[in-house]
Amino acid sequence: MLLIGWSGASQAATPKTVLVLGDSLSAAHNIAADAGWVHLLELRLGKMEPPWRVVNASISGETTLSGRRHLPGLLKTYRPAVLVLELGANDGLRGLPLDAMKDNLAAMIDMARQAHAKVLLLGIELPVNYGPRYRDALRAVYADLARRKQTALVPFLLEGVALDPSRMQDDGLHPTAAGEPVVFSTVWSKLVPLLQ
Repeated sequence: MLLIGWSGASQAATPKTVLVLGDSLSAAHNIAADAGWVHLLELRLGKMEPPWRVVNASISGETTLSGRRHLPGLLKTYRPAVLVLELGANDGLRGLPLDAMKDNLAAMIDMARQAHAKVLLLGIELPVNYGPRYRDALRAVYADLARRKQTALVPFLLEGVALDPSRMQDDGLHPTAAGEPVVFSTVWSKLVPLLQ
């Protein structure tokens, strides 16, 4: 629970919120929480004037369907000005139908818009062993949604990280602490315009 002890004009200056709804890629999987890109975002936003706050609602294993179920309560509780939506990796890794994934993401974008939140969609890509057809189709989900919904997009969250063994954990799926600042920079470049 957020406790606010300010009064008068200070109450009017309650920080705006960035809500991050994601999976293990945003939940600092297998590294210290303060090394994750979302924590780095929190530090950066806290230095802005006025400062913003970050709520990280990311859960390891989250799919687009479970995220769709969680989002209404999160929007009601935190009333974010910006939603950073990072879901789909687990759908892809499990080979779930991409049409359902796209529908879930579209529904979440619509929910956020109805709650007066701007949206930044974070795209992911799968390892090469999933084959070019499925990988291309997954990539197209994000591009098509961003175009159709006029949503800000990071095409690939792990750009500059995924192919660098020094920045990836042994599972080949999650960044190391050394890779997280690169992930943060990738997100930050697309997030800044939404903070205006």
